[in-house]
Amino acid sequence: MKLFYFLPFLALFERGATQGTIAQNYIYSVSEIIAALRESGEDMFRADYFFKVVENLITGVPFQIASGILNSVCATVLAQGRDQTPDQYVPRREDIKLQLRTSCGGREYAIDNILEIAEDPDFDPEKKTVIFSNGFLSTLDFPATPDLAKAFSCRGDTNFLVLDSSGYLTTLYVWAAQNTVTIGEYLAEGIQSLSQIIDIEKLHIIGHSLGAQIMAAAARHYTDLTDNQLPHVTGLDPAYPCFNESEVLTILSASDAEFVDNIITAPGITGQFSASGDATFYVGGLFPVQDPCIGPLCSHLIAIYYYIESVYPNNERNFLARRCSSLYRLKAGRCNGDEYPMGLAVPHDLKGRYILEVNEERPYGKNATEDYMDPETTTCGLCEVSEEDSI
Repeated sequence: MKLFYFLPFLALFERGATQGTIAQNYIYSVSEIIAALRESGEDMFRADYFFKVVENLITGVPFQIASGILNSVCATVLAQGRDQTPDQYVPRREDIKLQLRTSCGGREYAIDNILEIAEDPDFDPEKKTVIFSNGFLSTLDFPATPDLAKAFSCRGDTNFLVLDSSGYLTTLYVWAAQNTVTIGEYLAEGIQSLSQIIDIEKLHIIGHSLGAQIMAAAARHYTDLTDNQLPHVTGLDPAYPCFNESEVLTILSASDAEFVDNIITAPGITGQFSASGDATFYVGGLFPVQDPCIGPLCSHLIAIYYYIESVYPNNERNFLARRCSSLYRLKAGRCNGDEYPMGLAVPHDLKGRYILEVNEERPYGKNATEDYMDPETTTCGLCEVSEEDSI
């Protein structure tokens, strides 16, 4: 039966054998799929699930091969030390800045002089503070940055800061990955200074892709500097190539802060695979292609937009997940525990691996209500220009 040609790969995406070569994964998958077949019987082959397996097989395997090659390159280069990175691409402290971002724009402050931000009329030390970092090849003009700024501006209770890594993530990927450690250490020193004017318990640092690994390094270094942990780190599909158990660079994990939540959307390809956070949310299970997307690259980026949706008022519980081991078990109704929100409203005492599904179009969250606030159409959070400013 031709269906069985695809069976070994189902486990590759849904059961998670991502270490080692594709051939090793294939062998591992055979034993895993036999166990799944015994558990599920003929229901395993219902059309919607089967075609999802085929889609992820066709689009995901080439990217997984490329990711494996990149990991091998990282292992070779990083094992030889930092001197493999040209001097012009080694981060310098004076180049690292934080931009105070509002819906009307932003103003930058150097890490060395970060306390100057206290004089900015748009900065309120009594509010919560979020620091966000984009990932590989991204800049301050990356479209997700103003979208996330607009979402937090709509809430009105948060200082939103964006890390400006000054081009040190827009070089070769291996060098950029290595740079996350140094950039994170500089950021930690800036956060230590910020703690003089903000309540550190109201600080939340968020990173996408390599930005999530920067935040991991920042949290670890902050602990080294102060003997205290940062309260909350969120990883939005933290970068996987060069960051896994067999490589030199350390992944974002639960030990890095008081609470770490990871939202995984392209596991084992562009995004981190392991459930290393206190709470790890696998959107669409362990498949690397999201329902609104046609490939892993879109699936990697869309983690930011899931989070943006959750930030808007009325949307905090759009993404409800259950503790579960696979999408198959979730769809089969075999994960019957309580539901918990992914995104801004995640409970900080949550532990475990959670699975959820999303819609193909906005609202992405399947639990959106009639009060849903659409990030694309709402005027909440938009820049309000006074008549005097417009003259």
